[in-house]
Amino acid sequence: MSRIAATFERLKAQGRKALIPYVTAGDPYADLTPQLMQALADGGADVIELGVPFSDPMADGPVIQKASERALARGIGLPQVLAMVREFRRTNDATPVVMMGYANPIERFDRREGEGAFIRAAAAAGVDGVLVVDYPPEECEDFAARLKAAGLDLIFLLAPTSTDERIAQVGRIASGYVYYVSLKGVTGAGHLDTDAVAAFLPRIRARVAVPVGVGFGIRHGATAAAVGRVADAVVIGSRLIQILESETRDNAPAAARAFMAEIRAALDANAGVNA
Repeated sequence: MSRIAATFERLKAQGRKALIPYVTAGDPYADLTPQLMQALADGGADVIELGVPFSDPMADGPVIQKASERALARGIGLPQVLAMVREFRRTNDATPVVMMGYANPIERFDRREGEGAFIRAAAAAGVDGVLVVDYPPEECEDFAARLKAAGLDLIFLLAPTSTDERIAQVGRIASGYVYYVSLKGVTGAGHLDTDAVAAFLPRIRARVAVPVGVGFGIRHGATAAAVGRVADAVVIGSRLIQILESETRDNAPAAARAFMAEIRAALDANAGVNA
């Protein structure tokens, strides 16, 4: 059983929901990411999505785009992100890590290092899952099989515009969890309609066996708790990055931990569990 699957099973047995923060590797400070990841875990994060900086992040809004630009300007690419995961694993072998990004850096890495090099390097670094925004399910069954053989989960995005056929395609090969994008548009955009989320999730669960996380538009404990009432996991990215970008290097880990603790408390109170 993967670390992600084990985490969701443990939380389900406890009657709790998963908290999944997203941070861009190398932002807001190039060498701080492993420390930030640990601070998120200390604050109550169950899975950490680690963004691989990319120059054309088509699904990301201005906040995450700027974070990627800052990280790229500091020389952060896929090799550096893998090194950050390795460093995190020196002190934390429990918290699952999902690398989230785009196909271009992965394919460039394989061209440079050899066919299958990314999967081997990710597994060796301690990565648990991969979410590639621009890999549609019908085009990556082989990639999914090779990830599974290496012990890694392949996580997919679903959206309000996803058809039943697309959801079923995802359900056939997804593992770990699926990430339901609750809004039409890019990250950080719009107003979260929790009723609409609740209405759509049964369509996903009818066709997808793995847990369903919901993200986009979740900015504080109240919205996290509302989503947690209907989803298996809550994903928070843009608001966390906004908090971190205004912090000094010394204060950033404490700010990350405090924000996670706030969201964790809201989720656990919602589930009737002491935080």
